[in-house]
Amino acid sequence: MADINHFEYGWITPALSYALSVLGSILGLICAGRIRTATSTGQKVWWGTLAAWALGGTAIWTMHFMAMLGFAVTGSRIRYDVPITVASALIAVLAVGIGLTIVGTGRLSAVRIGAGGLFTGAGVAAMHYSGMAAMRLDGRLLYDNFRVGLSVLIAVVAATVALWLAVTVRRGSAIFASALVMGVAVNGMHFTGMSALSVHLHEQRGEVTGAGVGTLLIPIVLLVIFGVVGLVYALLAAPTDEDRAAVAYLDARQTPASSGVGPAGATTPDPVGLRARSTLARPGAQFPSRRDRPPG
Repeated sequence: MADINHFEYGWITPALSYALSVLGSILGLICAGRIRTATSTGQKVWWGTLAAWALGGTAIWTMHFMAMLGFAVTGSRIRYDVPITVASALIAVLAVGIGLTIVGTGRLSAVRIGAGGLFTGAGVAAMHYSGMAAMRLDGRLLYDNFRVGLSVLIAVVAATVALWLAVTVRRGSAIFASALVMGVAVNGMHFTGMSALSVHLHEQRGEVTGAGVGTLLIPIVLLVIFGVVGLVYALLAAPTDEDRAAVAYLDARQTPASSGVGPAGATTPDPVGLRARSTLARPGAQFPSRRDRPPG
């Protein structure tokens, strides 16, 4: 039985993994909150995709591999199979995306939240253990069945709570507090699953093939940076309720040709709300005063 160290670099890796899970949860909750308020199918798909990427990609998958940087086995080097590692990331994003689709469409109910949480939690657990299956070392991985089951249960409960928060939480302080709780849940699931692991080294040592931690670290860091920047930009570029009210006022006062309204009075499709920004940026466009704006 080989000695295992989950915190080879001390508190740095668990602290960074928790910070990533909180950051991804904040962005994911904000994006998910836009799903049920979206006015078109295109907008729902857009915000659902961003929320799935933030929660599944950043809060769960990158947190997992950041924590794995601190994992070490005495007597063996650790490498990773790249295709399986990429597949584990896709599993996390798809699982969260399907869970959000279940709870974000139709009438919200406890059954929908439970079904979405069960599916998403199973997907998160599948991501974790497929990520572990991608690990290559000079030994054999064994798992304690009880702790594996406990980690799956934590994943399902955490996913259910996350989906419920995603469709109910709106205020900034509540989103931040929810993200802190979700970070604890995601990390708790990860380290519970890791505690179920034991390693039996091979008597005859061979060459360990695969990508090293350093090789994977650079693309993962770049993925996180560009992903977070893209999510923040999408949130900042999206029109606010005040923008929509101002555009509705301007559309009501403009001619059909300049307002984007067709002959039958149908509005030109605007999947992600970009027309609001372009209308507000049009030279000569004037904001209505607060007393002239429609209520709400």
